Amino acid sequence: MTLRLGFTMLALVAFAGQAAAFEISSPSVSNGKWDAKYLGDKPGCGGQSVSIALAWKDPPAGTKSYALTMFDTDANGGKGFWHWLAWNIPASAKGLREGAGAQGGKRMPKGSVQGKGGVGRAGYFGPCPPPGSGDHHYVFTLYALGEKTLRMPASPLPEMISVAAKSSALGQATVTYTYGR
Repeated sequence: MTLRLGFTMLALVAFAGQAAAFEISSPSVSNGKWDAKYLGDKPGCGGQSVSIALAWKDPPAGTKSYALTMFDTDANGGKGFWHWLAWNIPASAKGLREGAGAQGGKRMPKGSVQGKGGVGRAGYFGPCPPPGSGDHHYVFTLYALGEKTLRMPASPLPEMISVAAKSSALGQATVTYTYGR
């Protein structure tokens, strides 16, 4: 009887260890295909900087808010470029709808904050790699935070947001999409 109970307990522990993974994805981008509206809105980029829709599932237990970053790892000679920074996204959010990253933040969930990225404005700025520079990798990272508010100074540097989110994270989910021209 003890042996059977031991196997049962071991099976339950193994099953519990197979919890669903925290994931982020977008229905807006597939196989490196970005609609023009999602591309950067600066001259020469060809887009409108409409943020892509994002969806996530299975956050870690205890998640009280989220922080999101979008980073081009290939820009500026490999130094990278921040395209989108948002934090204090409520734990009740299961994603962000298309266009949520508009300037002014009115389309973000209540309480969310957007920081200034590489173009010097708060909100989403779409892909805009230099022509002929090859595919760029746009890394979306969603941090599940154990606190409702990620306290940041006024006008924080993008790196400050990223470091604060990493240090407060219960878990993170990442998806990378490519784009080149």
